[in-house]
Amino acid sequence: MKNQNAASRLGACIAALRQCSSVFWKWEARFKGVEMRGHVVFTGRPLLSVAQGGRMVLGDGVRVASAVRSNPLGLAQPSVLRVMAPGAELILGNGVGISGTTICAGKRIEIGEQTLLGAGVLVIDNDFHAPSGEWGWVTDSALNARPIQIGRGVFIGARAIILKGVTIGDRAVIGAGAVVTHDVPAGSTAAGNPARVMTCRAP
Repeated sequence: MKNQNAASRLGACIAALRQCSSVFWKWEARFKGVEMRGHVVFTGRPLLSVAQGGRMVLGDGVRVASAVRSNPLGLAQPSVLRVMAPGAELILGNGVGISGTTICAGKRIEIGEQTLLGAGVLVIDNDFHAPSGEWGWVTDSALNARPIQIGRGVFIGARAIILKGVTIGDRAVIGAGAVVTHDVPAGSTAAGNPARVMTCRAP
């Protein structure tokens, strides 16, 4: 019991230190052009980038977890938030929570309030590369990008992948490991690869 209490106190101290370091990551975010509309919490250092002429907005109460121990599953990587092209937008609504999540916007990604994205989720609205010439590739995040809209109060399970052009309605649930290539209606549950709607309920 003694050791357990000591471990609990040590854990509380480490958590407090992480919260203090959040201030530095907020400064870095502002320096990089991120708009924060209220209280935003960074647990661990995320990877952030905003292309010139792009826009990233984090609403009040947004939580961005990047530290290994900041999620019960453990995080294999920090959260990655990137606006990759001029005119592109990435908007997280009030109370959105992400953990070791990668979100890359070549055009527009908007996530509604109180939505949660689990460990290792990928949300990507573009192909990153396109064929060029006979065998080459060109890097162009805006080319063929299609916006992603995720509604309010959605839960997206660990390691799910949300691909370009998808709309997910309010209060939908996306199963762990799902690969979402088509729209998911409000109030429904989708799972699998490719993801299929399993159940539909009133949102």
